[in-house]
Amino acid sequence: MTSIFAQPKPYEATWTSIDSRPAPTWFSDAKFGIFIHWGPYSVPAWAPKGNYSEWYQYWVEGKATDGQKDLYAAFKKHHEQVYGGDFAYSRFGDMFKAEDFAPDEWAKLFAASGAKYVVLTSKHHDGFALWPSAEASQAFNRPWNSTVTGPKRDLAGDLFKAVKSAGLKMGFYYSLFEWFNPLYLQQDKSRFVNEHMLPQAKDLITRYNPDILWADGEWELTDEQWKSKELLAWVYNHTKNPDLIVNDRWGKDTRKHHGGFYTTEYGADFASDHPWEECRGIGQSFGYNQNEDLQDYNSAQALVLMLANIVSNGGNLLLDIGPTAGGKIPPVMQERLLQIGEWLNVNGEAIYGTHRWKVASQWSAGKRDDKPVAEGGVSGNFILKQTVTPDAGHAIKEAFFTYKNNTLYAILPQLPKGKFVLKNIPVQNNTVVTMLGQAKPLLWTKNKGDIIIDFGSLKDVLPAVAYTLKISNVANGRR
Repeated sequence: MTSIFAQPKPYEATWTSIDSRPAPTWFSDAKFGIFIHWGPYSVPAWAPKGNYSEWYQYWVEGKATDGQKDLYAAFKKHHEQVYGGDFAYSRFGDMFKAEDFAPDEWAKLFAASGAKYVVLTSKHHDGFALWPSAEASQAFNRPWNSTVTGPKRDLAGDLFKAVKSAGLKMGFYYSLFEWFNPLYLQQDKSRFVNEHMLPQAKDLITRYNPDILWADGEWELTDEQWKSKELLAWVYNHTKNPDLIVNDRWGKDTRKHHGGFYTTEYGADFASDHPWEECRGIGQSFGYNQNEDLQDYNSAQALVLMLANIVSNGGNLLLDIGPTAGGKIPPVMQERLLQIGEWLNVNGEAIYGTHRWKVASQWSAGKRDDKPVAEGGVSGNFILKQTVTPDAGHAIKEAFFTYKNNTLYAILPQLPKGKFVLKNIPVQNNTVVTMLGQAKPLLWTKNKGDIIIDFGSLKDVLPAVAYTLKISNVANGRR
C-alpha cells in the first residue's frame, strides 16, 4: 500500500537545491555566540601582536613568500629561541594536555555571558582533531587527535554534552584544508578530498549531530574541487537535526553567495537580510596569544556596541575566546563575557529575536567615513570612533535600531541629558517610551515625523556601556 504522506524530496548536489533549505529561526534569533580556538597551537600561544597565534605552524614550518618575510622570521626566531630549531610542531600535540579543562564550568560561563550558541574548532588547519578522528592520525602516521595523545580525551564530545545540557546550541568549526597533510601537498587534491576530508567531515556530523557546521580553509580550491555540494546534500539528507545550519565557506567563490548564513571576519558595517555572522576575537588573535596585553583586548563597552551595531544590520556576533593549553579561559576573557552578560540581562529584549529596522542607525551631523573597510584586521576601536570618541568634525551613531512585535528599540551609546530627538519614528497615540531597567515611562512629544524624548525625569540611572529605549506600538517599519 502506498503511503498517503509525501516523503520529503531529497536534496540534490546543486546550490539551487542546497540553498532552498530554510534557515532555522533559532540562528537569526540568537544574535550572540561564542567561538573557541583551542589546540596544539595553544601550547606556544605566540604571535607578534596583531596576528593569529593559531597559524603558528604555518609560519614556523612553512616557506616565506614576498611581503611576509618579516613575519616568517619573527616566528622562526621565537621558535628557535624557546624550543630549538629541530623542535617539530607535532610535539605540541603531546604537550597539549587540557588538564584543567572543565566543560561544565565553560558552559556555565557561556550561558552567563548571554550567548545562545557555541562553536568549537574541532580541527584547525594543522589537522589536529579534538575528537576520536581516525582520519587525523592515519593522515600523518602518528597520534594526531585528542583521544590518543595530549589530553587523551574527547574534548569535542565532552564540551558538546556540557553546552547542550546548559540549554545552548552547539556547533563545530571544521577546516577543509590542512597545511601539511601529505595528501593535500600533492598537486592533485582529489585523494585528500575523497579519502580524508569527506569521510572525516561525515564522521563529525554522524557522531555529534551538531547544530552548526562552520567550514573554513576553503579558499585554495573551488566548491567543485572540495565536492562541497555533494557533502552538503549528504548532510541535509542524513541529519536528524532540523536546527542544523551551515555557513558560506565551501569554496573560494562561495562566501556571501551560498550557505545558510554568510560570514565576515574582523569586519565593519556589513549588512544583509540573509542570515549572517561576524566573527572576531576579544583581542586580535583567535587562539590565545601570550603577547597580547590588557590594552589589546576590546573593552566591554566596545564589545556591547559592536553587538548592537551588528544586530542592527541583521547579523550575529560570534565572539572568540582562546583558552590556554591547560584548558583555562584567561580571566580577562571571562570578565568580558560576564560584562556582556550583565548588559544583556537588562537589555537582551532589544537583541534576541529582533529584526532590522528600516534604518540601522541614526547619525549625528558631521563628516562620515564612507569608504568600505576590508575584512581581516578591523580593530574593535572602530565602533568607539563611530559612537563615543569620534575624530574632530566627524559624525557619530547616536542610536542603533532593532525591531520586533511592533516595538522599536533604540540602543544609545551615551545617555542623553535633557531632550533627545529620534528621527522619522512612526509613533501612534498609544505609544509608550521607556528605558529598559527603568520602570517609569519617559515623556515625549511629536514634532512632524520625529519624537522628542525628555530624559530630565530620569533619576539614579547607573552608568552602563549602552542604554536602550523601548518604543511600543510603532507602525511596522522593519525591512
